[in-house]
Amino acid sequence: MSVAPPQPTADGTKTVLYGPELSRRLREKADDHAIVGLVERQHGVVAGWQLEELGFGEQVARKRKSAGRFHRVHQGVYAFGNPNLNRKGHLVAAVLACGPGAVLSHRSAAYLHGILDDSRNRVDVIAPNRRGRAPKGIAAHRDGTLVPADRVVIDGIPCTSLGRTLLDVAATESTRSLTYAVTQAEVERIFDLAEVVELLKRSRGRRGVARLRLAIELHDPQEQEARLELEKRLLRLFKRSRLPRFEVNGHLVVDGISIMPDFLWRDARLIVEADSRRVHGTATAFERDYLRDQRLAVAGWTVIHATWHQVTNEPARLIETLRALLSRGTDC
Repeated sequence: MSVAPPQPTADGTKTVLYGPELSRRLREKADDHAIVGLVERQHGVVAGWQLEELGFGEQVARKRKSAGRFHRVHQGVYAFGNPNLNRKGHLVAAVLACGPGAVLSHRSAAYLHGILDDSRNRVDVIAPNRRGRAPKGIAAHRDGTLVPADRVVIDGIPCTSLGRTLLDVAATESTRSLTYAVTQAEVERIFDLAEVVELLKRSRGRRGVARLRLAIELHDPQEQEARLELEKRLLRLFKRSRLPRFEVNGHLVVDGISIMPDFLWRDARLIVEADSRRVHGTATAFERDYLRDQRLAVAGWTVIHATWHQVTNEPARLIETLRALLSRGTDC
């Protein structure tokens, strides 16, 4: 006969477990061990439908809830052990509450990707298979157009891909928020032009497509190629001219917006941009650059746009101008 070590009771006495009671306790411990592995990957939460997939059934959740180990977050979604979830725990709970196939989306997904802040009290979820009213605190978007390429998992949380997230932001947020999101994606080096272009091609007619296309005009492949070539020529020119030490694609935050200038001298507060857009750019790109330059000027930065003509035909004059500006910055 199996016998367990004595177990303390409420009055301090000890009870020896054996037979069916011991078997039940051991089964519960084994069940909890299997559940814990899933919960740890999901920031402390688990859904009833996931328990059923593991073969436990809804009665397991009811028993753990009555024993004080499960704490209801949404209908059919529980925090295991600790009822105080962190931010990511609440995001996972919202996705799980919308059933299998749901993913974090829109501004909530932008927050998870690190390209927009989100201080709202609701969570955006695309729930293609959900019916009925959404749980409290969840904005459930019933969109059945998601394809596998639109789904990713970030830190254990099912989420829309960056491209699909930007499209949803374009459809629901302000132009300023969309522009900021695209800029932050660039700064974080997660922006994939090929992914976004492919998404736009298969999303024709959807809300937000035109706005997102305008927002990424700057990323036209020919423009990018020309810009990179001009940057290389400038880099060779600056090194050949033995200019003071500079940063390439250094990071600045000005007026709450992240900026990565092509060439940066921090001490002199001088920025040089490779301006291939003088030939290849668009009106939208010009407008965006002018607004950014105005913010930099207010913050005390001098911005120089180096063009193809200058680099090719007047490199000496460009270097002379930069030396004068660098000397002025040092004197100050």
